[in-house]
Amino acid sequence: MPKQTLKLISWNVNGLNALMAKGFVQMVKDLDADIIAIQETKLQETKLTEAMKNIDGYESYWSFSTVKKGYSGVGTYTRVPPLSVRHGIGIPEYDQEGRICEMDFGDFIFFNVYFPNGQMGEDRLQYKLSFYEAFFAHVDRYRLQGKSVIISGDFNTAHNEIDLKNPKANENYSGFLRIERDWMDRILQNGYVDTFRYLYPDIAKYSWWTYRFGARSRNIGWRIDYFIVSQNLMENGRIKDAFIDNDIPGSDHCPVGLMLS
Repeated sequence: MPKQTLKLISWNVNGLNALMAKGFVQMVKDLDADIIAIQETKLQETKLTEAMKNIDGYESYWSFSTVKKGYSGVGTYTRVPPLSVRHGIGIPEYDQEGRICEMDFGDFIFFNVYFPNGQMGEDRLQYKLSFYEAFFAHVDRYRLQGKSVIISGDFNTAHNEIDLKNPKANENYSGFLRIERDWMDRILQNGYVDTFRYLYPDIAKYSWWTYRFGARSRNIGWRIDYFIVSQNLMENGRIKDAFIDNDIPGSDHCPVGLMLS
């Protein structure tokens, strides 16, 4: 009998090599998810080991940065074989940083994305905003054909004040700039749903904490990791739950998840 529910996980691991030494393979087994999307692997293809690539029960697919070593990158582990896999969106300026892996599972298209960080200056902020624009133009083609879309990953933006501990102190920093938050507004007004916030409108829970100031132990964090889905998945009643797993260590981010019927 086929499984009734799929468990999906997204996790910015902030360097897979370091996390392997902290027991990543066991963490994957403990998560017991059908699809695990990881971001910021910081790997080149030559650094991808057999232990990283071949975890029992999973196929894995990888996108790498071709412009900078030890930077960016995403990997996706899946128990469900995809019909097809695509790396990037066909625009070299965005694809060269290895930020996007797209998988067609037949009844939904799944994206594992590490959105750019805009904190390194005006150029990178503009790159981030242009990346949003190009990526969602690509995804919209599927949505407008009536296909179901799931976008997992580190969006590098906290949407509303409830999504970070100190909103006032951070309103002039990338990650909580009005121009970035306006982008989140646009996405969610344009046929997409932030699953966690839809199901839990009043819960303040975070997915990232700076390594400084003991922020994680004091829970001074930001919610910047999301499962965003096309509205039809919500309307069809296929989203059963969304969650943030604060208790899993190993990175400055924690896993976020989705239960899909």
